[in-house]
Amino acid sequence: MSNVIIPANLWEEDLEGAVSIWFFEEGDNVSEGDTLCEIMVEKSTFEVEAPAAGVLRILVQVEVPVKKGDAIAHIG
Repeated sequence: MSNVIIPANLWEEDLEGAVSIWFFEEGDNVSEGDTLCEIMVEKSTFEVEAPAAGVLRILVQVEVPVKKGDAIAHIG
C-alpha cells in the first residue's frame, strides 16, 4: 500500500489548499504517474500524481482543507 501525500514542494508558501477535483473514483485502478486530482491553493491549481499503481482509496473529499504533507489517498 502506498500513501498519496501532498509534496512539500508543490507550492511555495505554507498555505492551506483543497482538493478541487478527483479524476478517478474510489476503487478505480490507477497507474503510477496518473494525475489523481487537482489541489487549489488561493488562485493556483496543482496536480497530484499517483506514486504507484493499484486500487485508489480516497481519504480527502473535494473542498476539504489540506496542507503540504497530508495523506489524501491510499493506493493498494
